[in-house]
Amino acid sequence: MAPQQRRSRTARLAFIAATVAASAAFASGPGFAAGTEVARATDPPAPVTTTPTTPAFGAFLDSGASGVARMAALSSWLGGAELRVGHTYLPGNDWSDIEGAPGLLDVWADWRTEKSDRMLVLNVPMQEHNEDGVSDWQVRRLLQQGAAGQFDQHFKALAQRLVDLKVPDTVIVLGWEMNGTTYTSRCGPDPEAWKKYWNRIVTTMRSVPGQKFRFDFDPSRGRDAVPWTQCYPGDDTVDIVGMDSYDQPSGLTFDEQVKEPYGLQAHVDFAKSHGKPISYPEWGLFRNGDNAEYMKRMLAWMDEHKPLYNTVTDYCPHGVWQCSQNPKSSQVYRSVLFGRTEDPPTTPTAPTTPVTPEPTAPTAPTTPVTPPTQTPTHPANCSPVELGDWVEYWLGGKLCVKFDWWQRDR
Repeated sequence: MAPQQRRSRTARLAFIAATVAASAAFASGPGFAAGTEVARATDPPAPVTTTPTTPAFGAFLDSGASGVARMAALSSWLGGAELRVGHTYLPGNDWSDIEGAPGLLDVWADWRTEKSDRMLVLNVPMQEHNEDGVSDWQVRRLLQQGAAGQFDQHFKALAQRLVDLKVPDTVIVLGWEMNGTTYTSRCGPDPEAWKKYWNRIVTTMRSVPGQKFRFDFDPSRGRDAVPWTQCYPGDDTVDIVGMDSYDQPSGLTFDEQVKEPYGLQAHVDFAKSHGKPISYPEWGLFRNGDNAEYMKRMLAWMDEHKPLYNTVTDYCPHGVWQCSQNPKSSQVYRSVLFGRTEDPPTTPTAPTTPVTPEPTAPTAPTTPVTPPTQTPTHPANCSPVELGDWVEYWLGGKLCVKFDWWQRDR
């Protein structure tokens, strides 16, 4: 699975301020009907204190500049939690997309270079027409052409572009979910050609002076069309062993997701046997709906096994912040990650008051999850939005706005 949406192309970071006012509404969290007033919580959930260190995390919020702007608002909703991972996708409609055409990468590069400990994760298709339903025999032919070097120039151009943008340490999630049936980048039609093609792409991108790329081999959880181990191209060209893991299929418990063939435990064991760190570039809710138990267990799993990074897919039906249909899971996610930094404090910094839903208008279709209420200390119908120093720099100060939740249908 992957975000099924058009990858927006946008102007550079200097123009983000023009979109922040609209993005600021997200800071109040998911599920508000239009016109609902929201006040910030004075007693948010206390930070988790059971783990000595916190894996780097983030969320996929949108491909372009709006995704960058929303990261500040999501951090605010999480009590200032440090989102160190930015995640975006190259569209894969044609080769110019895969070469990193101007517009999309610039804004992410600016975000990445603002702080030295940030990480940029970039999903890169191995073929154009990546989501166009290309047949197996055509994919087989394309893989063989790629293995023979016919597409090297496109990946060299991408590598040079990333180096020029001063993000030579980008994590490249190349040909993700290759064990499935969806993408032109899939492995099943010819695993041997796929592995040779992967190795050729990595070798080509590593040949560009100044690069420090890390390549993430990222199947979907479970067997899918082919066992993902049959697609593994070798330790020399893989830096991270990832896994996209959604709460599916229907009725499958978390314990079963751990124990199934090619599941979560097999992923951890495989990576360990090859001396590689793990990652979860995509994860979230799905076939089992608003499953708070899955959310709790998946977060605990990542705290235990400490992936290099994880990014939740935050749009419906998978998400917890931009999706109002998962209020119970949203509460779990926010409670667990509230206020997290790389090294969480050993004592709570806020009372452990649970998140309490605000009453909603009679016409609201669902019962939303909202932060606890407080008595406003600002003008009526106006609440301050903590968007972080980076966004406030572009705005020239803080925002004080009336929040209207516009549910995003992805």
